[in-house]
Amino acid sequence: MSQYKEWSFPDTLRPKAPTLSFDLDALFDAIVELRALVPEQAFTANTLGTSRSGSGIVLDDRGTVLTIGYLITEAQTVFLTTRSGQVVQAVTLAYDQASGFGLLKALGTLNTPCVRRASSQLSKSGDTVYLLSHGGLPHALKARLADKRPFAGYWEYLLEEALFTTPAHPEWSGAGLFNADGALIGVASLLLQQATGGESNGESDGESDDQSGQGNMIVPIDLLEPVLDSLVATGHSGLPARPWLGLYAAEGDDRIVVAGLAERGPAMKAGLQQGDLIIDVAGSRVQSLATFLRAVWALGPAGVTVPLTIGREGELLRLRIQSADRNSMMYRPTAH
Repeated sequence: MSQYKEWSFPDTLRPKAPTLSFDLDALFDAIVELRALVPEQAFTANTLGTSRSGSGIVLDDRGTVLTIGYLITEAQTVFLTTRSGQVVQAVTLAYDQASGFGLLKALGTLNTPCVRRASSQLSKSGDTVYLLSHGGLPHALKARLADKRPFAGYWEYLLEEALFTTPAHPEWSGAGLFNADGALIGVASLLLQQATGGESNGESDGESDDQSGQGNMIVPIDLLEPVLDSLVATGHSGLPARPWLGLYAAEGDDRIVVAGLAERGPAMKAGLQQGDLIIDVAGSRVQSLATFLRAVWALGPAGVTVPLTIGREGELLRLRIQSADRNSMMYRPTAH
């Protein structure tokens, strides 16, 4: 999450309204500034902070706002500020752990337009795209869709096809990615050092065609469409929760290393330790973070027992971890 305040892209990196087939000004109006306040006792307070800021995207005239979920998870208070300066309080509708999307409901009328959406499958690597955060034209970036590939996150997160753009946007959290027709195709989640290449785990270094080598990882809007109605109506996707172990993993040289453990999480309770090597899941050898997560999730929904073979100080050990629903660890804000 960015701490940038007074900054702007140079003119050469900004979209040029006269050359576009859509109303760029309307898109700026449909993107709001988001500020979330999280209690100190929240599960994610130590890792994500208690004051979070980024962008939200107005989806409809009922005040439904889309953002990236880590901005609003466990938030007690959320404020939205429109481009015109209107400030409206909002409540969290849902945080979909599988995709990473977060949804909010504005408690007052947002006097803004809403965005159109289109499948990211219609966009291909090399296409010109636009990455827009709150702040209007100074914070608008004309970018390139650099790659579409799997992304595995060390916090037990996996997208089978994420979008990667270059150059990097420094205020990426919750920024909207729009195609050449001005339709929303994704929401920005991360800043990465490598925007092109093989399967990504968010920790790789390397060079892309951007001189800095940096780019952004974008969650495709296609992941939202099948679950949107359920998320708005119930706060849940309607799909079974994936098993969560509560570990942070790093990969390298065909090995998976436990880099950290969530306090009071299932892995810590089962005796897993920082520095352990994960060898297999239920007898299936795993050599990358993505294959590890797929193997765990294939065992069943949250609550399933996950057998692991680990390497520790030259010995092989077998552990059985009683998985959990990650949401069970989250702080539940009181109603306003």
